[in-house]
Formats: sequence, structure tokens, C-alpha cells
Amino acid sequence: MTSIGIIGSGFGAIGTAVELIEAGHDDVRLWERSESLGGVWRDNTYPGAGCDVPSPLYSFSFAVNRSWSRRYAKQPEIHSYLHRVAEEHDVARRIRFGTEVVAARWDEPSQTWEVGFADGGSESVDVLVSAVGQLSRPRLPAIEGIDDFAGEAFHSARWDHDVPLEGRRVAAIGIGASAIQYVPHLADEAAELTLFQRSANYILPKPDGPLPRWYQRGIEVERALWWLFGEQFSRGLDDGSRVGRINAAVARWHLRRQVRDPKLRERLTPDYPVGCKRILFSNDFYPTVTREHVHLTDDAVRRIVPEGVQTADGTVHEADVIVYGTGFDAQDFLSSIDVTGVGGEKLAARWTDGAHAHLGIYVPGFPNLFVSYGPNTNLGGGSIIYMLEAQAAHMRQVVDRMQVGGWSRVDVRPEVEARYDAQVQERLEHSVWGHCESWYRHPSGRITSNWPGATRPFARRVEQLDPEDFAWA
Repeated sequence: MTSIGIIGSGFGAIGTAVELIEAGHDDVRLWERSESLGGVWRDNTYPGAGCDVPSPLYSFSFAVNRSWSRRYAKQPEIHSYLHRVAEEHDVARRIRFGTEVVAARWDEPSQTWEVGFADGGSESVDVLVSAVGQLSRPRLPAIEGIDDFAGEAFHSARWDHDVPLEGRRVAAIGIGASAIQYVPHLADEAAELTLFQRSANYILPKPDGPLPRWYQRGIEVERALWWLFGEQFSRGLDDGSRVGRINAAVARWHLRRQVRDPKLRERLTPDYPVGCKRILFSNDFYPTVTREHVHLTDDAVRRIVPEGVQTADGTVHEADVIVYGTGFDAQDFLSSIDVTGVGGEKLAARWTDGAHAHLGIYVPGFPNLFVSYGPNTNLGGGSIIYMLEAQAAHMRQVVDRMQVGGWSRVDVRPEVEARYDAQVQERLEHSVWGHCESWYRHPSGRITSNWPGATRPFARRVEQLDPEDFAWA
């Protein structure tokens, strides 16, 4: 019986575990550093937290959720859905909570992974799956004086619900996908809200609203329609595409309709190709920015001072609370874990110039290591769950073949990984992401986060295991 260890308990971990368990692989264990499951949907509890993928599409194909209350589900509902899936598919009992993986070392004599935990304990498994994801480690900006602030401050992914906001002066640094969800809520409570914008976003209207019970009976139909829409939407991320021009036009119309002040509208207009940075969806962000007690500044933040935030023009914007919506360490794949492969090679050293893996899963020289939601599997359109399921099915095929053939070790061939990576990078350079800087790109210049295009081509690529891509022993 092949033993399989999975790091994490979010969508990637649970989806992979179900795929393996239902195929008859019973020795599946999950390690979770927190005291409950859920990944980003456990951690992100900021006001208004929700998904920007339509709910009908945001569930596993083996557990289609018919009970979403609205078209774009909120965090508590998604978190509850994950709990339900884990319980119903025999995953929950296999999770060891409060267990943080800090190291993993390939042991050549035993052909196993020795997994080390923060408490000093360890376990040995035949196959190791990393499902820590790309957006699990909040990133605070490298701003001078960040520890000098006299008030209260926190990152949006670690929202401090004990900090009172009503009637106070709040500074929100970073206006991205999370911020456009919580900024309207901040504005409802704060006496004064200052938004610090580094660059404007393309924001599209959000066709949100409650889903009546009678409508939920046809959820599979809407799921299929939203999937088709997502595949077409992804075409807008190709250079000079018609879909991209339509997306940009709709975003400009949405901005004109909701922001009447031409000067404010100009400051909220992006100066880069649509899709270069994450396209956002909101109906209430623009109206919030126009409120009298909300102030938008696009002057660069120079430093944090005890009184608040000082911008490049020398102005000190006084604040009682600072909320950092400054994203995640998306480029530091698996950097929180000391992973050592064949011959003592460190995965961090292999990925110094940016992470890369065959199919976003397999790294040469690190046998029996699989990565869920790995390099170049993030999406600019569509549902990441579709990608996670496709990856999980491929991992399961590899484990099936190992068990049936009596193999103890599988390693992707270096030339196969190199060829795949070159193809992906070439396509990416001909996408909108090839012409701008964003969190999708590593400092080396490589685009390490995103998959170039729609989800179906990726699913076709991983649908069938090609044994010749790997060395079996």
C-alpha cells in the first residue's frame, strides 16, 4: 500500500485526497498547520470576503453544490462547503491539525520522503503532495517605518476583528482583489477613509444576487454556461484579442457610469493593457470612492510614521488604523518548507530564478513529489477548481501505476520538464502578461504564476498519463 502525505487542507488538498481515496488508496494523511481546514477560505475573514468566480462553477465536479445562496458566494458559505466535502468524502478524519510541515527530505535508501514538523516530530511517506497553494503567505510591503506606527495595523488576510473601526480614521494601503471587497465596509464604519492606490484596476460589473431555490435545481446548466463563459473570457488575455477589447470597453463604461467626476475618473483609469493585472469585479467599489469621507491618493507611500502614512509629496495622512491589502508571497512556492531532493539539492536553490514544474506538478530530481496549484497553473479567467481536479487526476494515475507496477520511485525526465516549460513560457510572452510587471512575474523576469489560456487545453494536456515522460524505478 502506497502511503501518501498531503500538506494543507484547502481546495487543492481536499480535491487530491478525494481523488486518491476513491481510487482505493487508503493510506492518505493530511497535515494542517492551523486548527481547522479550509486554506485561504479559512484565513480570509475580512468584511465582504467572497469569491469572484460565479458560485455554480466554484465547487468540485464530484460534489456540485446545489445550495449556494447567491451567485457569488461569500467566505463563510465556501468554508462550510469545504467542511462538508471533507466530511462526506472521508477526508476530515485523516487531517492532523496543528501540524506545521517545516522540512521534507528525500531519503535515497528507503525511497521515501522524511517529513519534519515544527514540533520536532516527523513521518515517512512514499509520496508527498504539496497543496500549500500560491496565496497562503500574506505579504507586508517593504515600507520604511512599518513598525513605527502608533495605532493598530494588520494584513487583510489576518483581519483583526477586535480592532474597532467605527468613527476612526482608517488608511487602506493596496487596492486589489481583496480590498475592493472590504473597502465599502470600511467606508460604512470609518469617520475618514484614505485609500492608497499604486495603480488603477480594470473593474467589471458583477452580476451578483440571491439564487432562489427553484433556480438552484438547474445549477448544472448554469455551471456549464459559466464554464463556457470563462473559456471565452480567457481569450481576452491573448495579445490584441477582440475579447480583450470588449473587456476594456465594458470596464470603461462601468467606470463612466459610476464615477461622474472626470478628474477622479482619470485617476481610476488603468494605463496598462487589460488583463495585465488581475481583472476585478465589483458593483460598489466605485460608488464608495466617490463618498465625501473617502479620499483616494495615488502618490507613492514613502514611509509609515507614528501618526500615519507619509506619501512621496511629504504629506502625512493621519490614521488610527492601517489595513494592508498588499497581497501574498505568490512567487515563493514552497519557500516556507525546507525541501531537499536527490543528492541534497534544495528546491529553493533549484527555483532561485523562478519556480517551474512539468504540468505544474513534477520537478526533476525530486522524485515522488507532486505539487497541487503549482507553477503556471493560476488563472486569469475561469475556476481554479477545474485545474486542481485535472492535476489531482493525473497524480492519481501516477500513484496507480506505481502501485500496480511495484515501482517505488517516479521522477519526471529533465528534458520533458524543460520542453514543457519552454512551451509555456513562449505562450506567456505572447499574452498580455508578457508586457507588464505584476505579481504573476518573478523578479528574474519569468512568469511563474499563470497558465497561458483557457482551462480545457490544460485539462486535455494532463488527461492521460504518458509513462515515457517519467523514469520509473
